[in-house]
Amino acid sequence: MTIRYGKGESSALFEPLTIANGNIKLSHRVIHAPLTRNRGVPLNFNSTPENPNRIWVPGELIKEYYAQRATEGGLIISEGIPPSLESNGMPGVPGLFTPEQAEGWKKVVDAVHAKGAYIYCQLWHAGRATIPQMTGAPAVSASASVWDSPTECYTHPPVGSTEPVPYANHPPIELSPAHIKQTIADYCGAAKTAIEIGFDGVELHGGNGYLPEQFLSSNINKRTDDYGGSPQKRCTFIFELMSELAKTVGEQNLAIRLSPFGLYNQARGEQRMETWTHLCEGLKKNHPALSYVSFIEPRYEQVFSEEEKEKFLESWGLGDVTLDRFRAIFGSTPFFSAGGFDDKNAWGVIESGKYDALIFGRYFVSNPDLVHRLKNGLPLAAYDRSRFYGPFEDNAFHYTDYPSAQQEA
Repeated sequence: MTIRYGKGESSALFEPLTIANGNIKLSHRVIHAPLTRNRGVPLNFNSTPENPNRIWVPGELIKEYYAQRATEGGLIISEGIPPSLESNGMPGVPGLFTPEQAEGWKKVVDAVHAKGAYIYCQLWHAGRATIPQMTGAPAVSASASVWDSPTECYTHPPVGSTEPVPYANHPPIELSPAHIKQTIADYCGAAKTAIEIGFDGVELHGGNGYLPEQFLSSNINKRTDDYGGSPQKRCTFIFELMSELAKTVGEQNLAIRLSPFGLYNQARGEQRMETWTHLCEGLKKNHPALSYVSFIEPRYEQVFSEEEKEKFLESWGLGDVTLDRFRAIFGSTPFFSAGGFDDKNAWGVIESGKYDALIFGRYFVSNPDLVHRLKNGLPLAAYDRSRFYGPFEDNAFHYTDYPSAQQEA
């Protein structure tokens, strides 16, 4: 294969890429990021404080969104999909643990496939990043660690209230060994359903301070059993989970997303390189045929500027850190990167050999034809950050109504 250099159509972003251990050939390397947008349809429309709706399903609007952004030979990674009621972190997020949800997601998958694209199901467990008013049960985590900040609040007021709820008011319970097994079973049940309804693969969300990363983070995981106490033991939960997921769907259909240097959801763990190096070495050894691995850039952070993030990295002695170490560990496993890529900084990255594909998020929201725009050097439409996270009374506004370049013309 001849790798071409340059911008637009001459960029290696538009060279094919094989994933899924050779079973899927992508026609380009512009990947749609997993983006929580809270646009699900409530199963219980008569939600009240006494009987709040806790289950959402993907409806026609979500199907339309994904179909708009599907391209021939392109890869879409779904929004984070909760595998259980306990795991859901936000209202409006459709899970995959009821027949109604499976039916809705099948329609989404079929619409994406009709455009010639592929779609992976990202499985997401919020862990302690939720509240009992949301799930109807105590939040769970690696340990019963109180939220680091007493003032940081849950994203949405509970049904019937306008007052935000501090996470610290509702500490999680520590997952017992039996509860861990049940949690893994929940993941596997959703993964099995995902493949049965046509998803092309499954990605475990192992980053952003959610449950798997809560096990990896020393400030959250205070266990002294097989699941904590050292960088090696803090990896045990993910190793066990990935092993069972691989048995369920086949490791060639399995991927994982990681954020080794993330701070989101109060992930403030130490021993970053020791922990994630051990994790990655174990994943590569135990699952050499993973479909791909997805990483978040060290200097990209959802809650801090790049300058602020640099100060954190420097305080850890990681001021010059890159993802190169993990890229080397995974070798031939397709290696994706996310974190602020756009029409200015995406060029030459694939050619450099650093990554095999780039993941785009925010600009995919406001540019349903992002691949076409990048390929043809067309300007990107601005996104409306205030409309990222619903639910809204008008969920379509600045979700499915962004025009393509052709429609603008």
